[in-house]
Amino acid sequence: MQEKTQLLDQPAVSRAVKRISHEIIERNKGTDDLVLVGIKTRGMPLARRIQAAIEQIEGVTVPTGELDISLYRDDLSNMDEHDEAHVNQSKIDHELNGQTVILVDDVLFTGRTVRAAMDAVMDIDRPKQIQLAVLIDRGHRELPIRADYVGKNIPTSLQEVIKVQLSEVDDDEQVSIYE
Repeated sequence: MQEKTQLLDQPAVSRAVKRISHEIIERNKGTDDLVLVGIKTRGMPLARRIQAAIEQIEGVTVPTGELDISLYRDDLSNMDEHDEAHVNQSKIDHELNGQTVILVDDVLFTGRTVRAAMDAVMDIDRPKQIQLAVLIDRGHRELPIRADYVGKNIPTSLQEVIKVQLSEVDDDEQVSIYE
């Protein structure tokens, strides 16, 4: 794979997170009954960043959890032994029943990850509503799923790959497109 272009640098990622945070507050008329749930791996740092931005804006700490969707994926039979050792490591300490759960992920592509995340959330509890926040929406949906909050829409070809790097997980902070 060869990098085609950098789509977002660190300041642009930060601006996108702040914009998403403001939109979440506006759409939900505040922060009551909100729970942010980051989808492993890069959804969790993004959820924490949204949590911090909302706290800065509203002075309220929105509960945040981490969701491992490994056992809910429809490609589970394709997992190797290394992956199997790390499944089911969700950490959601806040009750989801009757809450508005905002799933947070880095890239929305086919929609299969989000479908798996919704299944996992529904197995944990019965939220009032589930919303979706993503840093990048690249299109090519295979399921009827759309994001409620999007940092940036990036139309891509199926041959292209979006690579998100976050400082909490990677050595760098950027979003690039590869072919």
